Order: sequence, then structure tokens, then C-alpha cells
Amino acid sequence: MATQSETTTDKGVGLTLALGAIAVIGAALMLVGAPDIEAAWGFAAAVLFSSFAVVAIHLYWD
Repeated sequence: MATQSETTTDKGVGLTLALGAIAVIGAALMLVGAPDIEAAWGFAAAVLFSSFAVVAIHLYWD
């Protein structure tokens, strides 16, 4: 019987970690720029890149 060989990569994990790190930087920007417009941009970056991280782990998970 022929067996199927699966090749797995860590692309999803690496991409998720990279996007998660950018999300953490956005959250830190939100904390530092509290009363100003930078806090809004930090919140937007944190939400956007954390969403991308969830999508990346779902797309590349075997």
C-alpha cells in the first residue's frame, strides 16, 4: 500500500507570533499615548493584527 507523506511547516506559527508581536506593540502604543489620537491608532493596530494572527493560525494549521 502506498502511504501519503505529509510535509508540515511552521509558517503558521511564525506568522502568528510575528503578528502577535505587532499587536502587543500596538497595545503598548495605546497605553503610552493614552489621551491622544495615538491611543486610537494603537488600539486599531492591536485589534487588526491580533485578528490577522488568528486568521494566520487557522489558515496554516494542519
